[in-house]
Amino acid sequence: MSFNLGYDIGVDLGTASILIYVKGKGVVLREPSVVAIDEKQGKIVAIGDEAKSMLGRTPANIVAVRPLRDGVIANYDITLKMLKHFIGKAISRSMVFRPRIMICIPSGVTGVEERAVRQSAMEAGAREVYLIEEPLAAAIGADLDITKPYGQMIIDIGGGTTDIAVISLQGIVCSRSIRLGGDKFDEAIVRYIRRHHNLQISERFAEDLKIAVGTAFPHGLSENMTMEVRGRDLLSGMPKSISFSSVESFEAMQEPLENIVTAVRQVLAETPPELCADIMENGITLTGGGAMLHGIDLLLQKQLGLRATVADDPISCVARGTGKALQQVHNLKNAKSIVEKSV
Repeated sequence: MSFNLGYDIGVDLGTASILIYVKGKGVVLREPSVVAIDEKQGKIVAIGDEAKSMLGRTPANIVAVRPLRDGVIANYDITLKMLKHFIGKAISRSMVFRPRIMICIPSGVTGVEERAVRQSAMEAGAREVYLIEEPLAAAIGADLDITKPYGQMIIDIGGGTTDIAVISLQGIVCSRSIRLGGDKFDEAIVRYIRRHHNLQISERFAEDLKIAVGTAFPHGLSENMTMEVRGRDLLSGMPKSISFSSVESFEAMQEPLENIVTAVRQVLAETPPELCADIMENGITLTGGGAMLHGIDLLLQKQLGLRATVADDPISCVARGTGKALQQVHNLKNAKSIVEKSV
C-alpha cells in the first residue's frame, strides 16, 4: 500500500496573479489575486477568476479587493483565506502530510512583511515554509545558470513590483526593488485617457488596452494599432467611445517606463566591473507579466545599449523557479540570500 507523503509547492504570491507550481506537475494554477467580499455579511463571495469578473460590476454591498499591494500583503486575513483556497484547489485535500511550500518575496521587503508571508503560509497548511527572493526565483525559472561565478542580470516586472538584480554564485550581488509594475501601467493609461479625452475608464479596461495595443517602443510596430474605448464622459456624464492608439499608450506609460530604465541604470552603476563585462556579453533577461508588454525589450536595448531577451513563458518563470529551488533546497541552503526557512 502506498501513501501520499505530501507535496512540494512553489507559490508566486503576486499582486496581480497567484501561480502555484507542484512538483512533477508544473504550474497547476494561475488565477488573479482578487477576492470579492460581502461587506454586510462579512463573508467571501468569490476568489480568483470569478472575483475578477466582478471588478467594477458589483452592487454596493459587495466589494472586489486585491489583498496584496505593491508585492506585499496589505490585508493579512483575506490573503490567508485566499492562499488556503488556492492551495486546496491546487493539491489533493486527502494528503497524509502537509506540503512544503516555497514562496517568493520581492528583494526589498521588510522583516515585518517577511513574517507576514511566512505566517500566512503556515496557517494555510504548510509544514515547512521557505522564502526565496523574487529575482532569484525568476532566474532559476528562466533556466539561467546561477551557480557559476558569472554575472547574470534579471529584470522581473510583476503587477506591483519590478525586481532588478545581478546574480552570481547563487547570490544577489546588487539589486533594486521598485514598487512599480503592470498596475502602474494601467493607472497611467487611466490618467492619460481622463486628461486627454475627458473619459473615465476602469483599470481593468486599461489592462485590456495595454495587452491589445500597448507598446513600450512604438518604432518597433509595423502599424499604429487602435482600439475602441468605451467609458463615461466626465463633462456630460453620458456613455462615450473614442479610439485609442499604440502611440498614445506609449505616451501614457512613459513615466513608469522611464522609472524602470532609471532603476536598471542604478543597479548597473553598482555592479562590479567584471560582472558588467559578463552582462555586456550575456545581456539582460526579462521575466514577469510586464515583460510581455510589446517592445519593452527593444526599449531597454536602445536606452542601455545591452541585449535584452524576454524569457520563455515569462509570467510563469517565478512560479517555476520557486518549485525548482525547493527541489534542490539542501544544495541551496548554504547561500543565505537564496533560502530562509520557517517551521
